Amino acid sequence: MMSIEQEVVRHWTHGSLEEAIRNGLIASGHSLDSLQPDDLAPVDEFHMGGREATVHLAEKIELKPDMTVLDVGSGIGGPARFFASHYGCRVVGIDVTPEYVDVAESLTAMVGFAGQVAFKTASATALPFDAEGFDAAMLIHVAMNIADKQALCAEVARVLKPRGAFAVYEVMRTSDGDLSYPVPWAETADLSFLATPTTFRKALERSGFTVVAEENRRDFALDFFRRIRTRMLESGPPPLGIHLHMGSAAPEKIANMIDNMERGLIAPVEMICRRT
Repeated sequence: MMSIEQEVVRHWTHGSLEEAIRNGLIASGHSLDSLQPDDLAPVDEFHMGGREATVHLAEKIELKPDMTVLDVGSGIGGPARFFASHYGCRVVGIDVTPEYVDVAESLTAMVGFAGQVAFKTASATALPFDAEGFDAAMLIHVAMNIADKQALCAEVARVLKPRGAFAVYEVMRTSDGDLSYPVPWAETADLSFLATPTTFRKALERSGFTVVAEENRRDFALDFFRRIRTRMLESGPPPLGIHLHMGSAAPEKIANMIDNMERGLIAPVEMICRRT
């Protein structure tokens, strides 16, 4: 019987994701020999709001070139490369899915940032780092697949320096009701571990964080997906986009996620925290 983390790895493993991205880049008119980090934004910002959401989150914690940043659940590395390329900081990303880490490393080398951004295969609840080694940490659409929010928050607190910033942008439960499945992070409820903002906030506070700002970004996310849906109806799916992660099930998963938000059951919530 698979553990939860093994099921998560199975869920996110694509099998030929790098090939799909390379083909999408070429079809979009990009040269693989002169690729820039921003060229990857349509596919490597795999969360509600994409690059817009990443920028909004990063601006809240005043990243600087001398900082070392941890990206927890870094996927194929989009936010990590954005932090490095736009703020000059050094970034380490961890993800439990080996294929994502391999693709993240390959794409980072392609855009010339291998010396500034690194990735490791690791669990978010057992980080392979010494205490107090990072100036800041990010968590972007990861905790939906992690049952133990307390262990997650405690590990991030352990590796952050005192007063270190922890920027959270997570899908959370905002009211009771049956969710429509599949969604991008889970085929069924068995792999979906959504917490309410109150539950998440308590886990952060018990781990030694002070939540200094909190924002429900449901309206922003709905507008983002409505714009995507309008473009797709007009011209079909683009050659490069987040749908590449989800394969043929992408339309159903995105439609269900929008439905769940429109019914008020879920929302992406941003929390800016400081380790006390």
